[in-house]
Amino acid sequence: MIDLHMHTLLSDGVLLPAELVQRAYNAGYRALALTDHVDMSNIDFVIPRITGAIHKLRPYFPLTLVPGAEITHVPPKLIAEMVGKARALGAKIIVVHGETLAEPVAPGTNRAGIEAGADIISHPGLISREDALMAGKRGVMLEITSRKGHNISNGHVAKIAGETGAALVINTDSHAPEDLITLERARTILRAAGIAEEDIRSVIENSEKLADKMGRD
Repeated sequence: MIDLHMHTLLSDGVLLPAELVQRAYNAGYRALALTDHVDMSNIDFVIPRITGAIHKLRPYFPLTLVPGAEITHVPPKLIAEMVGKARALGAKIIVVHGETLAEPVAPGTNRAGIEAGADIISHPGLISREDALMAGKRGVMLEITSRKGHNISNGHVAKIAGETGAALVINTDSHAPEDLITLERARTILRAAGIAEEDIRSVIENSEKLADKMGRD
């Protein structure tokens, strides 16, 4: 399993970075990104601690570990600034908390994250065709998620991505140990979203390529 959207107790997860990495490794994960929630209040605190923890942990785990951040509930006009700051602080994978149907995310967040050059728009809800087209052209990936609540729009996201050429990834948005999943479970979630069997491999490859690229940088 490759998972590029996970949370520790540095935001609203329940595990220390070291424990989350250990549990993911034991569960058979091959790569993961720690992407705790950030806004303007905590970005200077969270990202240096994630990058520092990953630097210390890498020699002890034979898996790809990537420091990241999820820019969360930030007003759309401030998202570009936050993406730039997150990268400057050392985050390699930038997730923007998309317009999920499970939370009152500000309209325009999906578009702002795409325009800002985020790597992934997480749980983008009923993303528009126009935004999905832009994501495809700019290489911003849309997320299929196993997370309860956020996953109710997986079918729409898969359909609109198929129609527009936007790339998909599958993540767990893990906050606790029970959120970790197997690769076979990920495949089942992709099938349930209506993704054809021949396209499931390409979704998994998207995650592999992004993890490999950012893990080397």
